[in-house]
Amino acid sequence: MTPSEPPSAHGETGGPRRAISAFWLGRRAYDPMHELMQKLVEARHRREIGDTLLLLEHEPVITLGRAAKPEHVLLPPASRAALGVSYAETGRGGDVTYHGPGQLVAYPIFDLKPDRCDVRRYVRDLIAVMARMLRPFDIDAGLFGNHIGAWVDLASPRHWPGEEGARHPAKIGAIGVRLSRWITSHGFALNVTTDLAGFDLIVPCGDPEHDVASIASVSGETPSVAQVALAAVLAFSAVFDAQVGSHDFAAVPELSVSALAGDPAHAGTAHA
Repeated sequence: MTPSEPPSAHGETGGPRRAISAFWLGRRAYDPMHELMQKLVEARHRREIGDTLLLLEHEPVITLGRAAKPEHVLLPPASRAALGVSYAETGRGGDVTYHGPGQLVAYPIFDLKPDRCDVRRYVRDLIAVMARMLRPFDIDAGLFGNHIGAWVDLASPRHWPGEEGARHPAKIGAIGVRLSRWITSHGFALNVTTDLAGFDLIVPCGDPEHDVASIASVSGETPSVAQVALAAVLAFSAVFDAQVGSHDFAAVPELSVSALAGDPAHAGTAHA
């Protein structure tokens, strides 16, 4: 996975760009990735790794944030198990959400110090990343009041009119983040070709009033999640004014901090 337009090593002011290592991991179960993410956060605190971006899709899973209400999960454990849907309580912000095949999940492990220590700005930046990723599909997305995430107007998907003008708002990308001494974890989930029936298993983000959308449901296009992950690399580069090196780790069966940090002895079949 290599960006088609490699960014300059210098930012707009002429200084060095933020450096980010992005990894496409393919489809993964949730629990091992959650454990890996926590280890990467610890390694980032110890400065053993630089800013790292995990890009992947999950096997079907319902995750609960710190503000989650159990009643927003609509199926009992036996029914979830019969459908092959996992369940996980997490340390991110937000309520209940669903991850599944056809959805791009981005987990930035970034140190926002010294110049981006603003939670609201960080959330806006993640929305801006998703908005850039949607432009090639002729979809315009934006903020919708206090409803965190990336939103589209199904009545006018090519133009986001804002909260007041949206006639049929639908969430196309969910955000749930955690910050520890300005190091980020968790991130966003953008629906690409996701089976939206998965969201019928929950009250998405605790919001029963609004619909959920995907690139496929809005535009009719069905790109692969890997294709959209490439767009994410370029979008993160632009929004975070960063030089992003991208790597394909989709074929690596077991991942570790040392592999992602570039230790050849643990990198398996990964390649840049």
